[in-house]
Amino acid sequence: ADHAIPTRQRDAIDDPQAAAQIAELEANVAEFSVPYAALSGPEQGIVHVIGPETGFTLPGTTVVCGDSHTTTHGAFGALAFGIGASEQTTVMAAQALRQTKARTMKVELVGTRHPLTFAKDIALALIAKIGANGAVGHAVEYVGPAVSAMTMAERMTLCNMTIEAGSRIG
Repeated sequence: ADHAIPTRQRDAIDDPQAAAQIAELEANVAEFSVPYAALSGPEQGIVHVIGPETGFTLPGTTVVCGDSHTTTHGAFGALAFGIGASEQTTVMAAQALRQTKARTMKVELVGTRHPLTFAKDIALALIAKIGANGAVGHAVEYVGPAVSAMTMAERMTLCNMTIEAGSRIG
């Protein structure tokens, strides 16, 4: 629901298609007893933030969401990627999703960062080096002392930006 509602007035959805989508979602989760973060609830927010905040995102889990920046969950050791509406239907029905094996790309960050160099700067430098499509078809793994020294928020930013290099997994 986080991508279908307005940012400022969360209780008033002017777009009839978005309103219908939210109404159907809420009816379905109620009918099938699926846990749901209600729009007015304290856990509502962007999926790649509330998953880690609520403890849903755990190391070793597979996380799929209808959001390209699902790569953010990779900071927690989860295999995480965004999927489309048809794939969401398949996951909800079958709890599985057929995938092709991704190639791997190791990005080793060595040295120490300048105090005014941030995780987003590192991600943008990587994209400048490999191109906006440089990681297409790859699962990107970030390693090295510069990654180890990052806070979880910085690791989330780095993994979040992986999609901007063309990868679905960071």
